Amino acid sequence: MKIIIILICKLLYFIGKVVGKGSSLPGKVALKLDKNILKKIVMPDDIIVVTGSNGKTSTVEMICYLLENNGYKVGCNKEGSNQTEGVVTMILNSCNLKGEVKKDFLVIESDERYLRHTLKYFRPKYLVVTNLYRDQMTRNGHPELIYDIIKEAISPDIHLVLNTDDPLSSLYGLGESNVTYFGMNENELSKKENDSKYNDGVYCPNCKEPLKYDYYHFNHIGSYHCDRCGHKRVNPKYVATSIDLENGMITVNDKYKLNMSLRSIYNAYNMLAAFAVTNLAGLKNEKITETLNNFIAKNDRVQTFEVNGKPTMLLTSKHENSISYNQSLLYIVREKKPCTVVIIVDAVSRKYFTSETSWLWDIDFELLKDSCVSKIILAGKYAYDLAVRFEYTGINDNKICIKQDLDEMMGEVKEIAEGQIYVVTCFSDRMKFLDRR
Repeated sequence: MKIIIILICKLLYFIGKVVGKGSSLPGKVALKLDKNILKKIVMPDDIIVVTGSNGKTSTVEMICYLLENNGYKVGCNKEGSNQTEGVVTMILNSCNLKGEVKKDFLVIESDERYLRHTLKYFRPKYLVVTNLYRDQMTRNGHPELIYDIIKEAISPDIHLVLNTDDPLSSLYGLGESNVTYFGMNENELSKKENDSKYNDGVYCPNCKEPLKYDYYHFNHIGSYHCDRCGHKRVNPKYVATSIDLENGMITVNDKYKLNMSLRSIYNAYNMLAAFAVTNLAGLKNEKITETLNNFIAKNDRVQTFEVNGKPTMLLTSKHENSISYNQSLLYIVREKKPCTVVIIVDAVSRKYFTSETSWLWDIDFELLKDSCVSKIILAGKYAYDLAVRFEYTGINDNKICIKQDLDEMMGEVKEIAEGQIYVVTCFSDRMKFLDRR
């Protein structure tokens, strides 16, 4: 039966690739035929799982690149199907017919809500938790609920690789020994006060005592400590001792200089996570540095092209995830180029229906008050939801144009855009712009 299920999975995956369908169906069928199929598969000892609110896909892409370019055979769900069925598809497609995964490493991106289900079937050697933020609140609820869900999947034999600057995800390491931290030292981008629209770092996630901060990098990410229970930012083993966004470089542990393919503090954290786990897995720091400096992201989240002869950059953000949007907006204003910003909210989710847009109020749209921003175009079905939010930013109405119709939006972009064009939208809506350019 095992052989038949593997064959069916491989065949369905092949057909899906031909017709351009997703990669979760083969795994779904395999689990219907045998819910314990993964327990019958011989897997490699080295399994790396990456989960968290943001940065999973980019971090997994870098980890795979590092391992593959240093001679290892890697199985990875690069298609981004990160729920249990997608993971099953990838693993069965990495098998021979005997049920043996002929790879040195499995690198798995896991949806944070599904991690507890996926890890019923196997145990990774390393679990990377990138961060835990407000994300898809309609589906996920509060970040502390997601914390509890992930915690169900954690066991003492799993080596945790945690973002020490995030008070919630770093909490998994409190009192534990099988854990390694990565993080970022105070730098020129750090602030003494949290000036974002909200602050999820007000209270200690462990005991609910008010947290104290020495500095913030963005939102509630920074250096914190709790006087009651002792939860604090632990000095990380892998630390960005300096960051230079102007020249696109971070320095790890005062020694290893890494070029960033995207000049953002977000990308720096992803690089740190990839650096940490691959070093723990056996790669030398020098080889990691050399390899990462040749890395070019291929996940199409950031694309550059021209619209009507004007340079244009698409910054794909996560809907219902304000921190993801904030990082796109920060990138724009830190570039200091005269620009036009297009914000499209035409669909809220690819996976479920909702017209809930309260998350727009968590985004720091006030950043676009910067003098480099000449025009702002609000577009899509929810353009007027955006417009109401923008009424509270203090941005001059003369800079703002509202176009619900996407064809009219594109006409407006071609007619009034000044300087560099930035398009900020989500996975569901990005092709709606790309198909019209």
